[in-house]
Amino acid sequence: MGGTNPYIEKTDYELPKVSYSLTFIQPSGDSTTVTVDPDKLPYGETGLPGSILDIAMGHGVDLEHVCGGVCACSTCHIVVKQGLETCNEGTDDEYDQLDEAPMTTLQSRLGCQCVPNGTKNIVVEIPAVNKNLVREGH
Repeated sequence: MGGTNPYIEKTDYELPKVSYSLTFIQPSGDSTTVTVDPDKLPYGETGLPGSILDIAMGHGVDLEHVCGGVCACSTCHIVVKQGLETCNEGTDDEYDQLDEAPMTTLQSRLGCQCVPNGTKNIVVEIPAVNKNLVREGH
């Protein structure tokens, strides 16, 4: 599932021009580091092109996204531990959705809306608590 949400404001973002690394820290403490190649963006149709959710999906990293990455839920909530200043500004619509997420911090973003510009490496933490507590196959 993926696509766009016609009911939210459009987000301004800058795609990276050079490769950078993105590290995902899972709730278990395990981490996965991927190299983001700007020539391969977007990896799919989930979230904004070049978003942290798009990158996670393109590299097999499990990041919840019940709404298909259209900023209509808060299940792709992440905490940007390093490199937040290189990401696009969040919109009011994104922050309204984040109000529904548990355990938010000042570094919280929705993975589907957060697009790093590639000027620094990024480290994100996937919170252990998620609004979608029941999933098929788990």
